[in-house]
Amino acid sequence: MGLSNPIFANWYFHLPNFALAAVMYTLLGRALLGLIVEPDSQNYIWRFFCRLTDPFIAAIALVTPKAATPVVVWLFGVVWLFWLRVGLLYVFLILGLVPKAS
Repeated sequence: MGLSNPIFANWYFHLPNFALAAVMYTLLGRALLGLIVEPDSQNYIWRFFCRLTDPFIAAIALVTPKAATPVVVWLFGVVWLFWLRVGLLYVFLILGLVPKAS
């Protein structure tokens, strides 16, 4: 796997898209796991999900009504990150930088 691999050649698109997708799916996992795990659980998977997503939840909480429950904020985060990924794709489409399908 050399540098001619399309993933490496188009890193400017794939890297931010992958990072946003990872956080988006981790937030979705946190929302689903939150249905069966106590909020103060010492489970290492739950703590990992919380540690990874807490900075994004803090930013999302700024634009979400304060009356919303935490799980609603998490799900809003999934939606916001989805639309951020769509916006990123749109910007790359406008700039003509979307990787071509082979």
